Amino acid sequence: MSRRGNPWLHLGMDSLWLGAEAQGVIALRMMKFAVGGPAAAAEAQLMVAEKLRAAAETQAQLMTSVLTGQGHLAPARAVAGYRRKVRANRRRLAKA
Repeated sequence: MSRRGNPWLHLGMDSLWLGAEAQGVIALRMMKFAVGGPAAAAEAQLMVAEKLRAAAETQAQLMTSVLTGQGHLAPARAVAGYRRKVRANRRRLAKA
């Protein structure tokens, strides 16, 4: 089945993957926090800043989609954006 087959199915699957990938990032962060120290404190600050930035970027993206008549694409774009950020965090945390 192509990506155009059933957009709701693909949105659901992408959301499922987002949740699974986020759990992996949470586990990596918890291990870092358990060790403690300056690196853990820096990660906590980075985490909060990233979440605020991601929320603002997603809201802007959603508004742009709606205002340009592409509101039907907004949910999939939001999930895709969050998945990119989660994957980047997983790669960064796995290196440490």
